[in-house]
Amino acid sequence: MVTVVHASLARRALLPSEHLVDKGYTDSRVLVESERRYGVTLLGPIADEPSWQARAGEGFAKSQFVVDWERRVVTCPTGQQSLSWPPSTYPQKGTVWEVRFPRRACTPCPERARCTQAKLEPRILGLRAREHEDAMRRARQDQTTATFRERYAARAGVEATHAQGIRRCGLRQARYTGTARTHLQHLATAAALNLVRLGEWWLGTPVAPTRRSRFAALQPAAA
Repeated sequence: MVTVVHASLARRALLPSEHLVDKGYTDSRVLVESERRYGVTLLGPIADEPSWQARAGEGFAKSQFVVDWERRVVTCPTGQQSLSWPPSTYPQKGTVWEVRFPRRACTPCPERARCTQAKLEPRILGLRAREHEDAMRRARQDQTTATFRERYAARAGVEATHAQGIRRCGLRQARYTGTARTHLQHLATAAALNLVRLGEWWLGTPVAPTRRSRFAALQPAAA
């Protein structure tokens, strides 16, 4: 949907320089294509690396390997260099290259248990295209900074508006048939929320604190 939104905004000359999105819209392909085709920087949380090495916290995750794209050589955290760089045998996973390390180096390695769970095979590292791999690495590094959190804080207002539209106006379900009528419903919902907020502002109603689920409210009592 990010491409659809950007194409629609481009036709009306309304493209932003920065687009705040949630985690479901920040894969490497979208990060690269949004910048390349529309000049839009996507800002949103990136999913953590899914490998068991990254989840364990003590294993050798892919981010710890140094990639030399010009020489097509990858260096592991212990200093061993890759043996080959063939095309990926599983391109459906989104990887383009399949980096293999020499068995003679991986088998006796004292850190092998932190690197691979294979009994005999050496470590195999899947890489996306360079621009995609670089985009993911940069985004994962950026999201750990205070600057990212400050820039992304505006997204909280968007989520609050979505929640209010769902609770008050039934935004999740279309009342009418057809995209044109559904669009009209969305416009009417937005206008209604603006009127509700103006009314609350004129009445001096204080801003409510963030809602807590009933389950979360039980946590202090359970402690």
